[in-house]
Amino acid sequence: MNSERNKCLVVLVILIVLTALGAPSAATAQPAAPAMQMQASSKQAAFQDAMRKLWEDHVVWTRVFIISAVADLPDKAAATDRLLKNQADIGDAIKPYYGNAAGDKLTALLKEHITTAAEVVTAAKGADKVKQDDATKRWFANADQIAGFLSDANPKSWPRAEMQKMMRDHLNLTTEEAVARLQGNWAADIAAYDKVHEQILHMADMLSAGIISQHAAKFN
Repeated sequence: MNSERNKCLVVLVILIVLTALGAPSAATAQPAAPAMQMQASSKQAAFQDAMRKLWEDHVVWTRVFIISAVADLPDKAAATDRLLKNQADIGDAIKPYYGNAAGDKLTALLKEHITTAAEVVTAAKGADKVKQDDATKRWFANADQIAGFLSDANPKSWPRAEMQKMMRDHLNLTTEEAVARLQGNWAADIAAYDKVHEQILHMADMLSAGIISQHAAKFN
């Protein structure tokens, strides 16, 4: 009996000491919210990185194509195939948020963006101004279509005017890159690529931020 009572007293003393030292009880323990927030932040960061990789591939393989097309290199067809695959990859990336039909639509628009850009480069290389002007006009019209498609999907995060400016900036910078390559102005060619690379990362971040904001539950 005395032994049991002594054990109870020891336990009581330990509890009193722990309370005095500020040890958290089950009732006062820190909530799990910070861990959940870290997990959400990790998902968002991973998505942002993935979106950046897709759009970096876009400008990288566009550059490879320009170099191959201008110099008539034997890897032109392979570079074109890889560039077109990137457009399908970008379309697939939005399917979990906007559906398969929307993803396929974006892929189709982006493939048109690439094939029309190829027409612009080919016409410029052949000094065919009529064909170049026609292809350029269709290229910018396609850019406006892409901007409209994205804005319709998420008007709050991607206002139409802002998306149009972003797409047209991308085309103008790509044109600078192609023209410098055609002219053999290597310093300008490199400078143009640096600019188009920086601009596409801004575009990728804008797209990923918009998706995260619009579909926050998928990142929790």
